[in-house]
Order: sequence, then C-alpha cells, then structure tokens
Amino acid sequence: MEPEEGSVADLVALGLSRYEARVYHALVRRESYTAAQVAREARVPRQRIYDVLDGLVRGGLAAAHGGRVTTFSAMAPAQALSRLLSRRREALEDLERVSAGLAAALLPLWTDGRSHTDPLDYIEVLRDPGAIVDRFADIQARATGELLTFCRPPFVAPPTTAVVTRAARRITRDGGTVRAVYTHDALADPEVREKVRIFARAGQEARVTDALPLKLVVADAGHVLCDLPDPVAGSGSTTALSIEHPALAACLGLAFRTVWDRATPIA
Repeated sequence: MEPEEGSVADLVALGLSRYEARVYHALVRRESYTAAQVAREARVPRQRIYDVLDGLVRGGLAAAHGGRVTTFSAMAPAQALSRLLSRRREALEDLERVSAGLAAALLPLWTDGRSHTDPLDYIEVLRDPGAIVDRFADIQARATGELLTFCRPPFVAPPTTAVVTRAARRITRDGGTVRAVYTHDALADPEVREKVRIFARAGQEARVTDALPLKLVVADAGHVLCDLPDPVAGSGSTTALSIEHPALAACLGLAFRTVWDRATPIA
C-alpha cells in the first residue's frame, strides 16, 4: 500500500468518507486550494467536491476563505485528528448507552421466551425486498401519533413519496410527531434530497448525521421495523425484522432521540 493510500485509509477508519479523506489529505499538502484545484488533486468528481468540502468545514477539519474565488485550507493535523477522535468517542458513548438500554429492554423478551410455546409470534422476519417495502408502507399508514426513522443507504427502494407524505400530513395535522435522521451519504443522492424537501413540506422534521447504525422505523412507541445485514448471505443481502413490542420500541425510541439531539437540522 502506498503511503498516501495508508493515510487515506486511516482517515476513513477515524470516521471520514473516502472522498473526505482524499480531500483532507490533498489540502494538507498546500496552503490553500480552490475547489476545482483540490478536486483534481484529490481525484474527486467535480460534482461532489462542494459537498465534500462543506462537510470538512462543518466538521472543523478545513476552513473556507472568501475572496474573488473561495479557497480552502486544512486545519492543523493534530487539531483535526483530535476532533475526529472526539467524534468517535461520542459515537461510542452513544452506542454504549443504546446497548445498555437495549439489553434491559430485550431481557424480559428473552425471559418470557424461555416458557413461551411460540416466542416469535410478535416478530416477523422479512427477507424479500418487496415484502420489506410493503411492511414499511403499512407501518406508515397505521401510525397515528409518532413516527421516528433512521434513513441510510443502501435502500431496498427509494422512500415512497406518496406513502411518507400522506403519513406525515395526517400525523402532524392531528398533533403528532414525524421525525427522520438521514446520513450525509443519503442526502448526496439528488433524488433522496428532493424527496426530503417534499417530506418537510408535509410536516416531517429532518436532521442529518455522519453515520447511523441501521435503518429503523419506530411507530407509536409500539411497532419497530429495522434492518440487519445478513452475515450469512453477504453484505448485499438484508434481513428486516418487524416487531410489535412496546418495551423494545421504547428503548429504540430513546436511542433515536439520543442521535436526534446530536444531529444537525437540515436547512
């Protein structure tokens, strides 16, 4: 592995996307670059460079300098890496809290299941993409007071505009809450970005974060739909669980709110 590739891989391990890692690595080699210059130097597509630079600036790893042509420079490596480590520590602390709460929520299920003749009667396992999309639409249609969503790629199918819009309008009209957290990778897709704008007009509150642990829907503190990448079938295959259980839904609702509080509102 070339030294540059090793540094880029290390930056990715610290939480940057590969494009962000390439651009930061390019920025440290010179006092400043224009967006076009650093796109060429870092081998990043021109249509993505402004999103990548904006992410680095918002994360405190780069600075933008106004003028006739805006230029960009890297923050000092020690300062930048310290911020990356801090973000990773915060994410780990969040996951530890989620793990502790999830263990407490799952323990009654596990205990009840020791004597239950059919321990999976409230759990449905979905592997067919069409069935997963149908169940997502069903949960949206049945929700009445609260709908919480983690949205990250890859998508089984793009968010269905009519289904999500109808649910958001109906729930918020009756005084309920519809919130979604998206990843920056999801919003890099122009189609998803346009749908988010449509959902916002229908009443959905949306925020963005660097990464999410899984795709998730929690409806009315009682119904959960989540995806679990299949370790047997490979990374391209997903198993979804549809679970109707208030204790689990309450725990995952707390996890959602932890991530929501740290996420950035979408302008």
